[in-house]
Amino acid sequence: MRQIKLLLGKEGDTAVLGAAVAQVLTPGMCIFLCGDLGSGKTTLVRAALKALGHTESVKSPTYALAEEYTLSRAGKPLKLVHFDLFRLETPDELREAGLHEYFGNETVCLVEWPERALSLLPSPDIRIYFYVVGMGRRATLHADTETGAEALARLRVDFGD
Repeated sequence: MRQIKLLLGKEGDTAVLGAAVAQVLTPGMCIFLCGDLGSGKTTLVRAALKALGHTESVKSPTYALAEEYTLSRAGKPLKLVHFDLFRLETPDELREAGLHEYFGNETVCLVEWPERALSLLPSPDIRIYFYVVGMGRRATLHADTETGAEALARLRVDFGD
C-alpha cells in the first residue's frame, strides 16, 4: 500500500492537510488519527469539516465520544462522524453506546485514539500518524486498503511554500 510523509512545519499546515484530506474522502471510509495529545488530530478534523462546508464551531467529542455531521460533497450528501475515544475505558463502551454501527456503511468515520477500541473497529482505509517535532509536526499517512491507496494517490497538499 501507499505511504506519504509530510513535514507540517508552519502553523496552519495541519489545517491545509485536513482540507486536502477532505477532498479525497469517499462514503464509507474509515480513517484512524493517531498521535499524542496536542499533535494535530482534532485540528485536521476541524479543517476537513470546514473544507466540506461546515460553518459552525467544531467541538471535540471527548466526552460524547462522537459527533455526527451531515455535509455535502460534489452535490451529494456525505455523513461524517468524528470519534474521540480518549476517555473510553473499555471497548465495550463503544458498543454499549451503539457507536460501532456507524462503521461499515456509507458514513465516513474519523477516529481519534483508535487504539482504545481496536477490537471493535474495522481496519482503517488510512492511518494518519502525527508526531511533534520541535515547534512543528510531522504526519505519516498510510493506506491500509485499496480505497485508502486510491485516496492517497489523489491527495494534493499545497503548503504554499
